[in-house]
Amino acid sequence: MCYLAPVTIPPSQDDRSPLPRIGNPAAPTDLFGHPRGLTFLFATEMWERFSYYGMRALLVLYMVKYLLEPQRAGPVIGLVPFRHALEAVFGPLLLQPFASQIYGFYTGLVYLTPIFGGLLADRVLGQRRTVILGAALMAIGHFMMAFEHLFLFALGVLILGNGTFKPNISTQVGALYAPGDRRRDRAFSIFYVGINLGAFLAPLVCGTLGEELGWHYGFAAAGVGMTTGLIIYLFATPALPKESFAKRTAARQPLDAAARRSIVALLFLFVPVSLFWGIYEQQGNTIVLWASEFTDRRLFDWDIPVTWFQALNPFMIFAFTPFIVSLWRRQGAREPSTVVKMAIGCFLASLAYLLLVAAALLSGDGQASWLWLFAYFVVLTVGELYLSPTSLSLVTKVAPLHLLSMMMGVWLGTSFIGGFLAGYLGTFWSSMTKGHFFLMLALISAMAGMTIALLIRPLRAVLRD
Repeated sequence: MCYLAPVTIPPSQDDRSPLPRIGNPAAPTDLFGHPRGLTFLFATEMWERFSYYGMRALLVLYMVKYLLEPQRAGPVIGLVPFRHALEAVFGPLLLQPFASQIYGFYTGLVYLTPIFGGLLADRVLGQRRTVILGAALMAIGHFMMAFEHLFLFALGVLILGNGTFKPNISTQVGALYAPGDRRRDRAFSIFYVGINLGAFLAPLVCGTLGEELGWHYGFAAAGVGMTTGLIIYLFATPALPKESFAKRTAARQPLDAAARRSIVALLFLFVPVSLFWGIYEQQGNTIVLWASEFTDRRLFDWDIPVTWFQALNPFMIFAFTPFIVSLWRRQGAREPSTVVKMAIGCFLASLAYLLLVAAALLSGDGQASWLWLFAYFVVLTVGELYLSPTSLSLVTKVAPLHLLSMMMGVWLGTSFIGGFLAGYLGTFWSSMTKGHFFLMLALISAMAGMTIALLIRPLRAVLRD
């Protein structure tokens, strides 16, 4: 973080302001030119993402190779009626498509519940209490995953916990900065490093434990990570933004015209960003199967574990972020707007899947080199850096303050739609050639980028970006 220059932030007006009392850059409340609270939020989110991605790295493999196998003894409570409900909509589901659908429902619903978690924070509990509630629920859910008969209940608890945690931790990052502070985009990029540091460590720790010692050891490790995040957050309370209690009454006031235009603008961007997440979330779904079955994972005389590929994207996030942020800083007035960055991100994701199209075509009936998968993650990661943290920053810039947590929850709903789409797209994995499958994903992402590009001019004035 030391590559960012200090910038003065004006002090807040009173203790009820959503902005913390931050002095000049030399004040002890600042660290490396940013409020000290950013460091604690960084660490809390790092451990939360460790728990989430640790479980996600194992989820499809666990279902395909163990939980859903017909010969496995021991029932999973509620699994049979859940399967019947899915088959009533999608038709008969073999093992892999059924696993993909469960993965899609889980990754989708963890980003639907933030809408309600945002409302709970804005109107009832406040952001801090809601974050604590969410962290506790997620820790319980991960430990429940160690008991296979509670599988569906554990997923439900994790979904509820993520919904109360996710929107309120992100909005507290934005609350550390005064309106117009240009460090905000960079702060979200730094925060995003915390997310991906945890996501990098998760497959290496939880994935290795799950594959080598037993699935339940991996899930238990995720629970330990979430508990660590909760302890850090409780310790960090004095450094975090003051709670804005006034928002609870303001949330019932009617929106003015400018606020309504801002919300509509965000909703226009909702669909293309949802498409991006639909193809991005294949990382934990069909990309795991590509790495397991169609990738030559030999490195000298050693086979790279399948789950370790899930560490490439988060590792590249924190490796590339300093260079991307430095590039934006050097561009100065020529730095692309947030919406332009989002369009670039979609086009780069499309290019990443075109690389896998080439890998599938060139490998024929054999296995493709793991270097193709490595290149895929390089391009996809840069695309993610252009879209994801900047879009979070955009929400904190333009959403009405008294509805900020709820709007952050609505925006995270793009990942809800994307998660469901990822599960649905994954059902085509077994019935399409792999080259055609990856080409379909590339076209979807390119369509999302083109849609955002067409919206840049109409939304420029509304988003003040």
